[in-house]
Amino acid sequence: MKRALLLIATMLATASVTATPGAAQTVAITGGTVAIGDGSAPIEGGTVVIANGRVVAAGRGVGVPAGAQVIDATGKWVAAGVVSAITALSLVDAEGVSESNDAGARNSPFKAAIDVADAINPAGVKVANERLGGITRAIVAPDAAGSIFAGQGAVIDLGQDASPITRARAFQFVELGEAGGRLAGGSRPAAYATLRDAFQQAQDYRRNPAGFDGRSRDALVTRADAAALVKVLDGQMPLFVHVDRASDIRQVLSLPRDYPRLKLVLIGATEGWLVAKEIAAARVPVIAAALADLPASFENLAATESNVGRMRAAGVQVSLMSGGGAQAGDHVLRQYAGNLVAITRVPGATGLDWGQAFASITSGPAAAIGMDGEIGSLRPGRRADVVLWDGDPLELSSAPVAIWIDGQPQPMQSRQTKLRDRYLTPTEGALPKAYERR
Repeated sequence: MKRALLLIATMLATASVTATPGAAQTVAITGGTVAIGDGSAPIEGGTVVIANGRVVAAGRGVGVPAGAQVIDATGKWVAAGVVSAITALSLVDAEGVSESNDAGARNSPFKAAIDVADAINPAGVKVANERLGGITRAIVAPDAAGSIFAGQGAVIDLGQDASPITRARAFQFVELGEAGGRLAGGSRPAAYATLRDAFQQAQDYRRNPAGFDGRSRDALVTRADAAALVKVLDGQMPLFVHVDRASDIRQVLSLPRDYPRLKLVLIGATEGWLVAKEIAAARVPVIAAALADLPASFENLAATESNVGRMRAAGVQVSLMSGGGAQAGDHVLRQYAGNLVAITRVPGATGLDWGQAFASITSGPAAAIGMDGEIGSLRPGRRADVVLWDGDPLELSSAPVAIWIDGQPQPMQSRQTKLRDRYLTPTEGALPKAYERR
């Protein structure tokens, strides 16, 4: 095993020196268990071929192109990279230090117009850490701090490069439910009044941009916010709505009656299982909190670990949100997905099979944002975000041994691994110099 891993590391190190995004070498990863990420079952003895930053083919019986770099993955798993959804990754270094936290803007005059893409930091310490946990893409969401409208989120890659943005202004995030009520002045009705008034002002702006009063001191919606919301009302930008209570979910599902072009995505949906048939009938995707099974608030009284499984059984397109926080990290997504497989063995519980669970952290989030034709699986034509694991990626004991993003091999190091290696075997004498740069 050690010799095999050393060979892979050597091959990747060579490739990382010679390959460029414009001239990526064709790579064939052969003999491994292939997890495509589209909901299908794992394929033993499969092959994945990537070229020019894209997946060419994946599955059993796939031929190896002449001249391809061949990597033997026998005894390992070859899987689509994990997509971390609803995360502050690359926006936050330390949550408790305001100078390093760009997720929310409590005192800004701008709300819906805020664009997190302007603050994405590909060199953030957490980025490399999460990449080593198998995360290759992230759906980065702003935090609703001073308004129910948090702003516009982005889709990024976690590759070691200076251009991480896959799609800027990918969605608008709005906070309703208990948190939305607090932000709007103290009640759910106030939150919905704020939402509808903002939508009305966006429609006013669309009809007469020059005459729109969005710059005066008394304006409730700025011109920039109104312009951003026009894209939501026209269906050009999905509206991600964070709600948990069943009655709040029903209220959100009713919004298209007044705004028929809205493209809704439910976030959280802890009590979604109670209204699963209604969500499915509305064809609204859900990015759910996984295994939220405690009544942590009044809007979560019907929480159950079977929520995701029951929604999936009712026909809801459901995937998992990160929710790992600063301590756990985004890579806990695969633990969440694995637990949803495990609870299928618990009498009375409803979970997911392996293919469904893996899709809930790969192609599922990609589909929710309308990008499953581009990312989230190993289907032909998708971006080549590939992780080679030493075991089942939904098992906690498994770890990546090689990672490609957009077909480019990634370094298997982070600041944490470097610190681990520096102090793993301390010796007598002076400690190594800190932060020495060469």
